[in-house]
Amino acid sequence: VPRAATALAKEWRTDRALRRLEAMIVTVDESNTLLLSGTGDVIAPSDGIVAIGSGGSYALAAARALVAHTELSATQVVREALGIAADICIYSNRSILVEELDCRT
Repeated sequence: VPRAATALAKEWRTDRALRRLEAMIVTVDESNTLLLSGTGDVIAPSDGIVAIGSGGSYALAAARALVAHTELSATQVVREALGIAADICIYSNRSILVEELDCRT
């Protein structure tokens, strides 16, 4: 995943059409959590927690607090953090769908 993210970021910076795209992408596998920014940067958060979108900073702060001070599962942290963001950010809502991927092969 890190190599693919780096290749995508390079393409993002150099491609004429992609360069104008203002977007963010989060990619995750069993050992990596990466954020690809609209400027083509690849960012690996030190705590493995990342959020994007209008309420992303609220959800990120809530998730970090929940991880540090509770024993909730990752799915529960996501639901609670998004709920907190929805209470604070007028552009976020409580229509939350969390999907878990089974990584066992």
